Amino acid sequence: MEGEEEIQQPQLVLANSLFLLTQNDVDDIEKVRLRDEVFNFIVANDMAPLYETLVASKVLKLDQSALDSMRAKIDGELKKLEEKIADAEENLGESEVREAHLAKSLFYIRIGDKEKALEQLKITEGKTVAVGQKMDLVFHTLQIGFFHMDFDLISKSIDKAKNLFEEGGDWERKNRLKVYEGLYCMSTRNFKKAADLFLDSISTFTTYELFPYDTFIFYTVLTSIISLDRVSLKQKVVDAPEILTVIGKIKYLSDFMNSLYECQYKSFFTAFAGLTEHIKLDRYLHPHFRYYMREIRTVVYSQFLESYKSVTIEAMANAFGVTVDFIDLELSRFIAAGKLHCKIDKVAGVLETNRPDAKNALYQATIKQGDFLLNRIQKLSRVIDL
Repeated sequence: MEGEEEIQQPQLVLANSLFLLTQNDVDDIEKVRLRDEVFNFIVANDMAPLYETLVASKVLKLDQSALDSMRAKIDGELKKLEEKIADAEENLGESEVREAHLAKSLFYIRIGDKEKALEQLKITEGKTVAVGQKMDLVFHTLQIGFFHMDFDLISKSIDKAKNLFEEGGDWERKNRLKVYEGLYCMSTRNFKKAADLFLDSISTFTTYELFPYDTFIFYTVLTSIISLDRVSLKQKVVDAPEILTVIGKIKYLSDFMNSLYECQYKSFFTAFAGLTEHIKLDRYLHPHFRYYMREIRTVVYSQFLESYKSVTIEAMANAFGVTVDFIDLELSRFIAAGKLHCKIDKVAGVLETNRPDAKNALYQATIKQGDFLLNRIQKLSRVIDL
């Protein structure tokens, strides 16, 4: 993208700081530091529109002199940009006109004025011919969407980008779009598609404006573990050289992945507990924290039970390093929700698995659909006879 290379987009760093300010799990001392950091960044970038919003929502306190200073700087900068556009339109070519409009778009993005930024990006797009440059404008729009977590804007922009690629476009931008779409899928709880898109992008990752490579690997591992079967997980994640080179930098992640694959359930629960805060304080994963916790436990319990026709509750509790009462309560919830195919014999203290028969399920589904079709045909025949 124009002007961006291997640096996370500053506004997205700011968005993460603003998210952390709203979390009860972040201690007060850290919040004081974050508040100062946010205020200094806003003042340095003249983000008056965002500052007014944050003051209204009581995230920051009003500093009228700072606000007046930012507004004055914005007015001065806009005047210069308007003069630059007018000069380009009168004396220069189409390329220079486009660059002048792009500069104004980037200015609105910098100061955090969403509506005006989107409006100016549309004007810039009207001055743009090359597909690659149009794609860069879409990437800017996507970043605005992720800053505001505007999923409607993100979805429409991804569709727009895909349509642009039908006209052409280079592989580098196509690969970057996969990461944007993967982040969108993960943020909207479509972990399976997110995992597929992230895994496709591991060897070609260049989307540093969204997040660092370490964070990308963190998301890839988390989404893959609850989406892939054991064979695919081994091939695409556990043995992937790109993942192995950085997974050690992320605390607990290596133990989390390897202990699950190697069936070291006690170690898995320890690493799992260590990762929970990281997941809870992630801006994109936070809304799905409870869901992810349920899904990963479903995966690990299913994997354990797959090896047995029956097993004592005590043996399972020992394998996971937890109490019998905890396992009993956990499994009863998952069984009631239809997540685990087993039953608890409380008297004998035994778990009995009753794996669903895939062929029988398909047979029953076919009969049910056949009955439905016959009923529809009979109703239709009555109408025709009338």
